[in-house]
Amino acid sequence: MSFFQKLKESVQQKTETVTQKFMTGLSKTSHNFVSAISDLFSRTNRIDEDLYEELEEILIGADVGVKTTIDLVERLREEVKARKIKEPAELKSLLSEVISEILKRNEQEQHLRLNEDGLTVILFVGVNGVGKTTTIGKLAHRFKNEGKKVILAAGDTFRAGAIEQLETWGQRIGVDVIRHQAGSDPAAVIYDGIHAARSRKADILLCDTAGRLQNKVNLMEELKKVHRVVQRESPGAPHDVLLVLDATTGQNALVQARQFGQAVNVSGIVLTKLDGTAKGGMVIAINHELNLPVKLVGLGEKADDLQDFDSDQFLHALFRDMIEAEEGNS
Repeated sequence: MSFFQKLKESVQQKTETVTQKFMTGLSKTSHNFVSAISDLFSRTNRIDEDLYEELEEILIGADVGVKTTIDLVERLREEVKARKIKEPAELKSLLSEVISEILKRNEQEQHLRLNEDGLTVILFVGVNGVGKTTTIGKLAHRFKNEGKKVILAAGDTFRAGAIEQLETWGQRIGVDVIRHQAGSDPAAVIYDGIHAARSRKADILLCDTAGRLQNKVNLMEELKKVHRVVQRESPGAPHDVLLVLDATTGQNALVQARQFGQAVNVSGIVLTKLDGTAKGGMVIAINHELNLPVKLVGLGEKADDLQDFDSDQFLHALFRDMIEAEEGNS
């Protein structure tokens, strides 16, 4: 059984609705990325340096990143030699297999960390405009539908609009929002959020923070303070520190991730607006270069378009045309 066949079999065992969301959300990336690769492998009759160089250009153009691309192509070279592959067409499945290896390195950490013995505290960080507040609202909606009691803490006190946006989400889905006035100490809001969540016997506290500019030292220091308050008031928390990144920003997202990682112990990535870019290769770069799991991906604007990241679903949606072509030839 080929790798593509195994991939399709794996996806068939999962929810059809989720599969369709990944297919739709990754349609732009799949069209650009796979069409270029298919064209390369079909018009080349041998595996040589020219092929590898052109493949590198395609991968970098899809925001896979320079370092990840070099490592990925080197791994491809090793497998070609080890398996004595001669035909470029055979590289289609092999490339998908090598990418799969990268995506599955952090597979055990891809799920959200929920505290089974009490309150779960999740801290959201990231720059302005990446979709933090919307992500929090969508995740709160999901948890509530699962029967959990959720409270939101409006820790982005720098923008009155951010507080109002979170309150709008709270009203829409029917969850309490802990807030202070604009300009208040964010750590104080999170402090009150933890104590309110405990007194109201909530299961989950989702904490918003200001859209820190990653190059502003003082704001990063304040973020560290918020992190310390959470650790002090709720031992073992935060259970997850999720860095929200905008998939359309490309390699700049990696720069943001490194900066935030120095300020707080980021445990996972939320990649928003994946449906709005043709360069979804960022998912591969994040896993490889940051050694951080992508935990959630935004595949649309609806509340249920925030999905748990699934490497098989991602690869199946990415290489859909190649999978269908292989089926047609078999």
